[in-house]
Amino acid sequence: MSLQVERSENNMAKLTVEVPAEQFNECIKAAYKQNKNRFNVPGFRKGKAPLNMIEKMYGEGVFYEDAADRAINETYADAMKESALDIVSRPEIDVVQIGKGQSFIYTASVALKPEVTLGDYKGIEVQKASAEVTDEDVSAELVRVQAQNARLLTIEDRPVEDGDQTIIDFEGSVDGKTFEGGTAEDYPLTIGSHSFIDTFEEQLIGKTIGEECQVHVTFPEEYHVKGLAGKPAVFKVTVKEIKKKELPEINDEFAGEVSEFDTLEEYKADLKEKLQDKKAKEAATKNEDAVVEAVVAKAAMDIPEPMLDSQVENMVQDYARRMQSQGISMDQYMEYAGMTVAMLKEQMKPEAERRIRTRLVLEAVVEAEAIQVTEERIDEEIQKMAEMYKMEAAKLREYMGDSEMERMRKDLAVQEAVDFLVAEAKLV
Repeated sequence: MSLQVERSENNMAKLTVEVPAEQFNECIKAAYKQNKNRFNVPGFRKGKAPLNMIEKMYGEGVFYEDAADRAINETYADAMKESALDIVSRPEIDVVQIGKGQSFIYTASVALKPEVTLGDYKGIEVQKASAEVTDEDVSAELVRVQAQNARLLTIEDRPVEDGDQTIIDFEGSVDGKTFEGGTAEDYPLTIGSHSFIDTFEEQLIGKTIGEECQVHVTFPEEYHVKGLAGKPAVFKVTVKEIKKKELPEINDEFAGEVSEFDTLEEYKADLKEKLQDKKAKEAATKNEDAVVEAVVAKAAMDIPEPMLDSQVENMVQDYARRMQSQGISMDQYMEYAGMTVAMLKEQMKPEAERRIRTRLVLEAVVEAEAIQVTEERIDEEIQKMAEMYKMEAAKLREYMGDSEMERMRKDLAVQEAVDFLVAEAKLV
């Protein structure tokens, strides 16, 4: 293999890779062995026709595509390493020369990690986030716990009121025809939750158990199902159950039921302490974000478009995995949201660029301050991961390859850069 490297503007480069004819011929033979069973050649049993007969019948280039893929897979990683470039995107491959008995030549257009020009990054002044816990905060937490411990009372002697939890059957129609997702039985609906469109819930107020009624609504113009957007609809609704939350009184007895304390004052003091811990952590995170954001804003860099595209692609794949974990395919989500993958990618671009800029700036701070991660720090991180995965630290270290260890080292260095910036900042 021989390599030529040509750098261009906007942090781009082109690698020209030449694979010797002998190596490419071996790739053709390998492609033939893998795919020969797909071809029917008169006079030969399936899979037994020699290479030259298949080429004669189907064309000399019948295996070129598979052979080219093999040649690229065999050589691109070495070309990357030999180039000594910091490549940050997937390659865009173009075949320059392909043919039997001649060298195979291809180019790989790639984006390079951009240089970062740091602005002032020490002594950054940002507004300090408040960690104060007020009496109102404690009261709000008490109300939240009160709601969690409410009892549900079955109501049979009055009609539906705002705030009630109901069980309903409904059947919706548009232009006299039912539509997908417009029918359900034993559906739980809290009146006033605004989980249904338009004034659906308000129209159930005053209805009694067993009463069938008609609810008239209009789907919003931006509704995710295009066939229903902006359309008037009629729902036949039957209220089957009515329940109401009964809130417990907030007193010493309540404190004893929901906590380990005997009095309300003791419980409130404990809530305040826990809220202070929570707010202190939230304030620390806000301070950290504000400092890093300010440092990033003062830095300059030229992000190549393919680097941004790669980040967006990774984010889309992560999003698809999260959807899949919830039992929803990406196609289903796109249909529900009335979107396309292209639209989702466009939405994700600003966040992708923010992530890239933040990471590049923090890596530049690591280099500028010569931040080194100690082996003790790495051991601590491996121990933490081992506890999370419920395995021995030594075993986890065995499983981790060089690339995983290097990624961990870089991530820890970046976090130390964040800690450095916050320690140097002026929080006012």
